[in-house]
Amino acid sequence: MLPPRWPRRARSAIHHALSLARIALLAATDRVAVSVRLEHELALLRDELRIKDARMERVPPRHRPHYPAVERLAILEHRAARGWSAAQTAERFFVTEATIADWMTRLDDDGPAALVRTPEPVNRFPDLVAHLVRRLKVLCPVMGTARIAAVLSRAGLHLGRTTVRRMLKRRPRRVAPAATVRSGRRIRSSRPNHIWLVDLTTVPTL
Repeated sequence: MLPPRWPRRARSAIHHALSLARIALLAATDRVAVSVRLEHELALLRDELRIKDARMERVPPRHRPHYPAVERLAILEHRAARGWSAAQTAERFFVTEATIADWMTRLDDDGPAALVRTPEPVNRFPDLVAHLVRRLKVLCPVMGTARIAAVLSRAGLHLGRTTVRRMLKRRPRRVAPAATVRSGRRIRSSRPNHIWLVDLTTVPTL
């Protein structure tokens, strides 16, 4: 609701004022420090997340969509990168603390029905290392190729900067969706012309 005697186009004026502010910021790009532009973008991202979180909070917990296996691993990767506890992770991603604990317990489950899995197949050790390199770059974007190589060397993975750069440029292979298994059972009639097709998609109106 708008205050009394306010013009009806006040909301449109707010929207246009913000658009003009963006244009003014872009026009002054050369004169604005990089840190100021980054802070501006971070502020916008925080408000964007606030809007999305507010929408999810209005959904009852039992009716919220489940995270697929790939996103569960991404959530656990965020937990490790940020040093969050199970409670902090659950609060950020709108799940229960018991759910995070269950994901951690089943982190090493294998097979197509695994509760947690990577977005690309890691059947070989180099695939696992390449996935780790790419996730380090996503979760720690300030890390360059030399820093990534140094971090991995502490874990016993000795990679050169060129190898890290090549892994970052390589496009990951996606996991193929599981094929739908069709039942081999066929319906047979006991008499000719005894099977009828009934369309149940429409309901007649009275």
